[in-house]
Amino acid sequence: MIFRKGELFCGPGGLSLGAKMVEVKDENNTLYKVEHAWANDYHEDTCKTFRHNICPDKPETVFFGDVKELDIKSLPPIDAFAFGFPCNDFSLVGETKGLEGEYGGLYSYGIKVLKHHKPKWFIAENVGGLESANEGKAFIQILTEMERAGYTITPHKYKFEEYGVPQARHRIIIVGFRKDLGLRFEVPKAPFKNKKDWKSSKQALENPPIPEDALNHEFTRHDKKVIEMLSHINPGDNCWVDYLPEHLRLNVKKTKMSNIYRRLHPETPAYTVTGSGGGGTHMYHYEEPRALTNRERARLQTFPDWYEFIGGKESARKQIGMAVPVEGAKIIVEAILKTYAKIPYETEPARWDEEYIQNMVTTGEKKKRKGSTRKTKKKNEVDENQQAFQLEESK
Repeated sequence: MIFRKGELFCGPGGLSLGAKMVEVKDENNTLYKVEHAWANDYHEDTCKTFRHNICPDKPETVFFGDVKELDIKSLPPIDAFAFGFPCNDFSLVGETKGLEGEYGGLYSYGIKVLKHHKPKWFIAENVGGLESANEGKAFIQILTEMERAGYTITPHKYKFEEYGVPQARHRIIIVGFRKDLGLRFEVPKAPFKNKKDWKSSKQALENPPIPEDALNHEFTRHDKKVIEMLSHINPGDNCWVDYLPEHLRLNVKKTKMSNIYRRLHPETPAYTVTGSGGGGTHMYHYEEPRALTNRERARLQTFPDWYEFIGGKESARKQIGMAVPVEGAKIIVEAILKTYAKIPYETEPARWDEEYIQNMVTTGEKKKRKGSTRKTKKKNEVDENQQAFQLEESK
């Protein structure tokens, strides 16, 4: 069975590439796989990257433009659907606006696809902050609308470093099967629960080595002061360490974001690859006093070296940071196909079980999780002085 997949907010194609890599056969030797049908994104370079790598023979199936202007009903029929609705308003970094923000309500266009095209299954992806946005009301509303659209849903917070991705990237991914199919998705077991088994940033960047002429491998030209500062910062540390010489310290009075001029540690997974932020947020090499190249960031997102990102250096950086890790997508899609084909696989409990979900959908409220004593973290402020960091890095 071939599942024709449509995708909103498709990004540069991390999820689609992971899906394309999976083929499953059942006991009758029936093949199950996913094929691209159509995709949409509001960023032009991103659409070019998707066309170039995912569907070069069908460029007309990728629609560039605002999803609000997309005629959803006229799109070709699909069997599978994916939407990584924009996470800006649900992120724990910066001001969390949730459903009230500019991007908060865009998930509803995914719901429209579910209601009109009725795909057999879907994947929805967002940041971990979705769980707490609007005091949890955003998460409940989204799950409720998915359930009412006719789907049995399984939301889970995936820690991708536990799935072999060389990056501490935690994302809420919701998988849904159409209710008439009588299927429920089970979370695939994370094979690397032990931190000792996690793939490190050094393994990702050096094994195998990146060729000098690799695609998207342009280096950043740094100010001499930045190079000197990075030379003093130990791997794993940032620019706020107390051992940094006085003349190299940044004059910041408000919240000090932990990723500012933070160097990777060679023996651990990288911190989260992001697609935005000014100077000081470009991720920094554990050995050399410099920012990572886009190819190195793409390695951390598990893109193969042949995958080319179209556009300038900052455009490519944005695309890479907003993508779903390829290997993470591959594991989840493989579990979806095995569920449909009724092929057993190792599983683990979902963060939110069926009873918990039904309680949220029915009452509109979240009950406290057992054993949860964590206090809500104060949301980070983005210091206005971060603007000044721009002068230290040139494109």
